Amino acid sequence: MMKNRLAKRVIWMALTLLFLASDSYAQNLNFNGYIRSYISALANEQMDYAIIQNTLDLRMSQGTGKVAFLANPYIYQYPNQELDLGLREAYLDVFFANMDMRLGKQQIIWGKADGVFITDIISPKDLSEFLLREFEEIRVGVTALKADYYLADNTLEFVWIPTFTPTKMPDSASIWSRLPEFSLPVTFDYSQTEVPGRLENSEVFLKFSGMSSLLDYELIAGQMWDDDPTMHVTPDMVTGNPLPVGLTLTPQHHQLSLIGGSFSTDLAGYVIRGESAYYSGKQFVSNNALGLPTDVLGKNYLHYLVGTDFSIGSTRLSAQFIQMLMLDYEESILQDEQDNMMTFLANRTFLQETLTAQLFAYVGMNNQDALIRPTLAYDLTDGFEVLAGANIFTASDEDSETGAFGYYDNNDMIYLKVKYSF
Repeated sequence: MMKNRLAKRVIWMALTLLFLASDSYAQNLNFNGYIRSYISALANEQMDYAIIQNTLDLRMSQGTGKVAFLANPYIYQYPNQELDLGLREAYLDVFFANMDMRLGKQQIIWGKADGVFITDIISPKDLSEFLLREFEEIRVGVTALKADYYLADNTLEFVWIPTFTPTKMPDSASIWSRLPEFSLPVTFDYSQTEVPGRLENSEVFLKFSGMSSLLDYELIAGQMWDDDPTMHVTPDMVTGNPLPVGLTLTPQHHQLSLIGGSFSTDLAGYVIRGESAYYSGKQFVSNNALGLPTDVLGKNYLHYLVGTDFSIGSTRLSAQFIQMLMLDYEESILQDEQDNMMTFLANRTFLQETLTAQLFAYVGMNNQDALIRPTLAYDLTDGFEVLAGANIFTASDEDSETGAFGYYDNNDMIYLKVKYSF
């Protein structure tokens, strides 16, 4: 039955593309996208394949003076698996004299940070492959109404999202799955994960951005749902036994409010960037009096970044410091009061800009762990790129399973991507 539904979807998509590409539409319809073949292997003795994927990503757009549309379907194909079809974006644009409106499924990108999410939180994340995908593939499109009102060099942006879309987590069998570890048996109760689709559960965001010869800046505010669920833990008790025999974990999303902003400026050839967000109402798991993680405490926290970009000759360099600081901290909370991280980027081109060498690294300062990502990309001809790289996870000697990156210390891998863009 499922295969029949999949076959119908494939046929429907093929017929739609043929219809749109017919002579009557082709004159004004724009097609672009890419085809990519991607293979990676773990750096273990067996060199187990981590992923074998073929991708078709297609963007179709058309517009007149006052209206336009874009549709971005994609297909991921894995050996011996059903096709993974999706729609990354599908929206309509309407243009007025001083305002633009966009309605439909869309990716909304805010902020100045590279590789981290601070105010860039409207589009949830697809973490099926941790942080290893391209960021346009990590961001999940949301059905939203976005309106931009232009005031000279300033823009006022309003976003309304009628229904909540959570972070997409890895499958439990994936090498990227990360389940909490407890000394007692654990069962999961997913009955509270859904956020009912009703007007009062909408998400609303507002951004004011300005631009001058000295400074680009954004000021934001929002009322939203936490994309990442809080794990509520309930002890399983047996009559006559004062101690729990197991734990039930119930993921649940909670509402947050935030204010924040970002800026960038150029000082003597150095680009200075900053970004911050103040979150109110975040729920954190904490230990009870018996040392069991069954309590949930609501706290406010600050998430901010400072960074710089500059060049030395033909080498482009970047560094960022990121901190999450919990306010009114209590020792029973499982998460650290401060979480500190840095990122580093070095990028240089060779052979008349056809060969690009890049090194990007996340460094977790609390747990002394890191993710190091060297890549080498060669543009063989227009639109045809070959990229080889590695994802190297490091952990501290004291504990190889702590930190955002050290937990995946056994997931080091090498990979090759061949991509044709059209």
